[in-house]
Amino acid sequence: MKREEHIAIAMGERPADLLLRRARLVNVLTGEIHPADIAVAGGYVIGWGDYEAREVMDLDDAFVCPGFIDAHVHLESSMVTPAQFARAVVPRGTTAVIADPHEIANVLGVEGIRYILRASEGIPLRVFVMVSSCVPATHMETAGASITPADVRALLGEPRVLGLAEMMNYPGVLFRLPAVLEMLEAAGDLPIDGHAPGLSGKGLHAYIGAGIRSDHECTTAQEALEKARAGMHIHIREGTAARNLVDLLPAVTPHHAGMFSFCTDDRHPAELLREGHMDDILRKAVAAGLPPVTAIQMATIHTARHYRLWELGAVAPGYRADMVVLEDLETVRPAVVFQNGRLVAQDGKLVEALALPPAPPAPPTMRIAWEKVSFALPAPPAGTPVRVIGVIPDQIITRSLLIEPKVSAGQIVADISNDLLKIAVVERHHAAGNVGVGLVQGMGLRHGAIASSVAHDSHNIVVVGADDRSMHCAVRAVAEMGGGQAVADGEEVLARLPLPIAGLISDQPLEVVQEAGEAVRQAAHALGCTLPDPAMTLSFLALPVIPALKITDKGLVDVERFALVPLWD
Repeated sequence: MKREEHIAIAMGERPADLLLRRARLVNVLTGEIHPADIAVAGGYVIGWGDYEAREVMDLDDAFVCPGFIDAHVHLESSMVTPAQFARAVVPRGTTAVIADPHEIANVLGVEGIRYILRASEGIPLRVFVMVSSCVPATHMETAGASITPADVRALLGEPRVLGLAEMMNYPGVLFRLPAVLEMLEAAGDLPIDGHAPGLSGKGLHAYIGAGIRSDHECTTAQEALEKARAGMHIHIREGTAARNLVDLLPAVTPHHAGMFSFCTDDRHPAELLREGHMDDILRKAVAAGLPPVTAIQMATIHTARHYRLWELGAVAPGYRADMVVLEDLETVRPAVVFQNGRLVAQDGKLVEALALPPAPPAPPTMRIAWEKVSFALPAPPAGTPVRVIGVIPDQIITRSLLIEPKVSAGQIVADISNDLLKIAVVERHHAAGNVGVGLVQGMGLRHGAIASSVAHDSHNIVVVGADDRSMHCAVRAVAEMGGGQAVADGEEVLARLPLPIAGLISDQPLEVVQEAGEAVRQAAHALGCTLPDPAMTLSFLALPVIPALKITDKGLVDVERFALVPLWD
């Protein structure tokens, strides 16, 4: 719409497209709720008051607030295409997301980022992208591709690309590694997201001073407050793998709530269908005592301003008409959702007139040197303890344990009585033949194996099992599907979830993916696994940037030392 036309409609000289009559407007700009008749035209909020419109909707004193914005999300973690993700979250009030395609970038590089941009065209959800900064995330794993500073500069010119995504290599920043500093320089003055769990004091100040102004890895209110005081915008995360909302909310006060937003980071199909998305976070935040208007501000205007999305985040003149209609501010159950002034969802579903684009094709990504795949672990000297990854339920951090292993015929074997299993990462991008093998405690398997090509961050195939034969079977099942998750017992595959798009994403509807994922969970539980979501937990055991002990295709990683370490000293 031309500026002249906008002014004419705002002046009441021409009719608006839509008038939402008798609304209670949640004004996130002033922090108040006031009555308003809201006029919309050309995709923008025109104003409120006595306007004529071609269409009138009487809201009967329902609340109207801006569409919710997820401040940081890896769309790939939903395991569905952006179109299917939109189908799940838009009816729940989410109208925009800030996506970091870090997962698919580690598999396909620049083409992976362009895939997300391509696949999110023409859907009823605004997908903004931060260019992945750490591909590969570390030198201690084999990724499928790399993103260079030159790639970053080229991608920053793309529509919907906002800045540089989470700088996970915070030790590289503090050590002033030239490649890391060059990556930060490539972002210029655009937003740069952070990823610095537990960073404090002078190290934190140096990290922020390098231009990194947000963080979503806080786990305590004290950590969040220290970072906010130092100028960091804090994304309070409530995802599937990590849930930090309750612990962090005490850090939020009316004086500095503007330094806080909400994000999901990772949400899997089951949680999207059962719990929801940003609406779920808002419900929990309000139930925990956060004032509803403050919670909505954190889900809208705070995020929009941090990422310089000046036309989003509020229902006010000149803002995009992304709006959610709510009956109340406690249950946060959207009755109607608008994007650009267009009705896109009603009564929990997308409107039938919306056509979702099919999933674009993606190249195959399974290349494995099978002749080099072995899960054998030679025994240490008698009485020698070995390093073991200790799983912490509902957390992506782990413990670094020292435990004397069970030995048979000169080889380390699983010790079921002590919940000590083998874990391995099989390189799948270049057929390099790398296989990192170690031990893990806390998965609970009594027999069989679980394997997944969703293995943060390089997404090789991670497998945990009670015996080598089951582990081989599960890994082969994943490879044969072109990626995915599998549970095996001996030579029998008990459950599969195919993820043929980069080994991360399904080309099927969300409900189909959720059903297959549930079959994987149930099969793992039948084998004795005690964790709520075994495959999800497994995927983070290969993440070498979150403490304390992890594993990659190159071996065990002591994250605090940021170094590969042997099984025993």
